[in-house]
Amino acid sequence: MKKVLLITFAMFLSELMIGQSTEVTIPGSQTKTFTSSIVSGQEYVLQISLPASYNETNQKYPVVYLMDSQWDFPLLTALYGQQYYDGFVPEMIIVGITWGGSHPNPDSLRARDYTPSNEKSLPQSGRADKFLSVIKNEVFPLVQKNYRVDENDKTLIGCSLGGLFTMYTLFTHPEMFNRYVAASPAFTWDNNILYKYEEQYHANKSNPSAKLFMCVGGVETSVPDYEKLAAFLNDRHYSNLQIESKVLENTGHSGTKGIGYEKGLQFVFKRPSIKLSSKILEQYNGTYNLSDGTTVNVKPARGSLTASIGNNTFKLLAASETDFYITSFFLNIHFVKDEKGIVSGFQLNRYGSSEFAKKIK
Repeated sequence: MKKVLLITFAMFLSELMIGQSTEVTIPGSQTKTFTSSIVSGQEYVLQISLPASYNETNQKYPVVYLMDSQWDFPLLTALYGQQYYDGFVPEMIIVGITWGGSHPNPDSLRARDYTPSNEKSLPQSGRADKFLSVIKNEVFPLVQKNYRVDENDKTLIGCSLGGLFTMYTLFTHPEMFNRYVAASPAFTWDNNILYKYEEQYHANKSNPSAKLFMCVGGVETSVPDYEKLAAFLNDRHYSNLQIESKVLENTGHSGTKGIGYEKGLQFVFKRPSIKLSSKILEQYNGTYNLSDGTTVNVKPARGSLTASIGNNTFKLLAASETDFYITSFFLNIHFVKDEKGIVSGFQLNRYGSSEFAKKIK
């Protein structure tokens, strides 16, 4: 009888422990809350992810601002980790914006904050300009005060109404961000009013340089109208705006976030691959030693550089005259010269490590 009681009690404890839950936190993330004076009385929550090297350096980082953070902050931070590890994006700070207060209703609040005009079916809609003022005058200063950010490198990401807000921001406040990712944007809002805002953007020939990635799910009913919009924007031949557009195969509306944010980050952060003269490349020719004694042989080859380590040879792409990278995994090289202007080695940055390779011949 005693044995039966012990087994029953153990089963009870097991069920009790299974029923308990603990909050899952994302490493390197933190939150900050403020009450807006612009959207009177509205509490906003910033969910912030810092890069792994943040506490080890004094550098400033680009910032990605994410709409609908209440749903997509874990998704974007996971995608960033993958894309950074594979060498597609630099280290960055992610700032997700969502609503605080007692039992916030994101569906109602996003219709209020993300839409540029009022539709009668949603009486709270049409306050995107107020929300942009919140970002510009309350969010930006708070982030800049508390974190080392590159104030000249800001990205805006959103999906659906958040994608509409992203494109509206580009067309009406192009000075606020450099990079834009709009997944399945609600471009038909208010009888395609987005085209009206594009007109004023197109008329301004002095818009700052920017990149826009946009996409739609291949099974969405809006594909034909989306393709018309994409063709219209490409036919504008903007001098300061680079656009990439994709229809994502076998993908629905919500599914555009995962693939769209991934491909969007790759596009807006795509590094240049420039051609350098043989004179510039030749100065890097030589053998370099890493701290563990490994030798790296660097040679010019067909207008570029190659780096050989043992039996492995990699093509180095030039981002500038001194900075090179590869695309198969995270590896950046920055060549260093001595006081006489002679190459003395290179700084090698790999995932999770950095070291100097001295030129030995």
